[in-house]
Amino acid sequence: MDVRYEKIRKTFGGLDAVTDLDLHVPDGSFLALLGPSGCGKTTALRILAGLEEPTSGRVFIGPRDVTDLQPKDRDVAMVFQSYALYPHKNVAENIAYPLRVRKVAKEQRTARAAEVARMLDIDALLDRTPRQLSGGQRQRVALARAIVREPQAFLMDEPLSNLDAKLRGQMRAEIRSLQREYKTTTLYVTHDQVEAMTMGDRIAVLRKGVLQQLGTPEELYEAPANLFVAEFLGSPPMNIVRATVTRSAAGPQLVVGSQRLQLAEGALDAFPALAGGDATPVALGLRPECLQDSATADPRWPRLVADVDVVEKVPPEKLVHLRLDAEAVVTEATLEIAQDTDEAAADELRQLGKGAALQARLPGSSTVREGTRAEFAIAPTALHFFDLASGEAIGSGRSLAGAAR
Repeated sequence: MDVRYEKIRKTFGGLDAVTDLDLHVPDGSFLALLGPSGCGKTTALRILAGLEEPTSGRVFIGPRDVTDLQPKDRDVAMVFQSYALYPHKNVAENIAYPLRVRKVAKEQRTARAAEVARMLDIDALLDRTPRQLSGGQRQRVALARAIVREPQAFLMDEPLSNLDAKLRGQMRAEIRSLQREYKTTTLYVTHDQVEAMTMGDRIAVLRKGVLQQLGTPEELYEAPANLFVAEFLGSPPMNIVRATVTRSAAGPQLVVGSQRLQLAEGALDAFPALAGGDATPVALGLRPECLQDSATADPRWPRLVADVDVVEKVPPEKLVHLRLDAEAVVTEATLEIAQDTDEAAADELRQLGKGAALQARLPGSSTVREGTRAEFAIAPTALHFFDLASGEAIGSGRSLAGAAR
C-alpha cells in the first residue's frame, strides 16, 4: 500500500516538531527519512504508526484514513533502535507474538515463525532468549517479528545504530534485499547519509520539522535544493565559498577571493537567474571530487590555486585539505550540521572569517604535496550556485532576492 502524509503538523509545548508535512510514499517503495537529531523524522514515523497523534493533518495508508485509528488497527510493523524484544520469551515466541495477538492457530504461527527465521538465518536460535543473542542476532529477530506479520508497511526507526560498522553494512544489504523480495512499502528513519543513499529508492531530507527536498539519492546529490541539503549529503560534504559572478568580453567569470576564473561562453546557460548584472554575489558549491589535479585534468577547465594544508591517504584515493583567501559561507544550517556531529567543529566555524577550507578527492597517484601551493581544475558542469540570503539553489526560474546583502 502507498502512504500519504497530508499537511501533518505536530506541536510539543508550543514548538513545531513537524510542520505542514506533505509526503507520498508509493506502494512497494523504500523511503529514507534523513536529517540531523531533532529534525522531526522519528516523530513523523511515530505519527504514521499511531504512537503520536498529529496536531493537525491526515495520514493515509492506501485508501484508508488511519489518522484516528489505534496502532493495532493500522496494519504496520515497526522495528525500533532498541529491538524491543520480550526478554522472557525465546526467539520463536518473539517472532510469532504478532500472530498470537491476531489469534492465529499455534501450529500455523509456529510454522510461519520457523519459515521467517530460516530466511534470516536465525533458525538455529529459536530456543534462545534475547540475552543469549548478539546485537546483530537481536536485530534479525526484530526484523523477523516485523516480517511475520506481512504488514502493509514496514516502519524502521534507526534499526542499525547499535551495531558495529561491519555488521551495519551487512544488515543494510539484508534489509534492502528483504524489502525488494516482499515489495512492502518501507519508511526508514536514519541520520546516517550512507544508509539513506544506499538503501532508499527516494530520500526525504528534513530540517527542524520541515521537508527540505524529496528525490532519488542521485537527484539530491547532483541537484541539492538548498545549502542544507548540499552540505548534509556527501562525505566529505560539498565545499561552499562566497564568490561573485561577473561578465567579461571573453565570457562569464567567477571571482573567488583574489582569483578570477574564466568560464567558457555558455557555461552558465543552465543558470538564467545569473544572466543579469555585472557582479552577482553567490555561494559557490563544489563537490570534493570535482576539484581535480590540474596535471591530469582537461586543460580547458578553469584553474583554482590553493594552499595544500594536509594530504590524507585513503587508498585508493587521497583526501586533500586546501585553503583559499576566499570568504567561507557559514550559515545557520552549516552550524546545525556541524553541531550535530562535532561541537568543536561548530565552534571553529563560528570563529571563521577570511580563509575558506576546502577538500578535494584525488586519485592515489596524485603528486600534490603538503605545504605547497597547487592548481586544481574545476569541471565547468560541476558548479553549484546558491542564494546567499535564502540558501536556495539558483537555477532555472529561481530568484536572487536578497543575494546582494
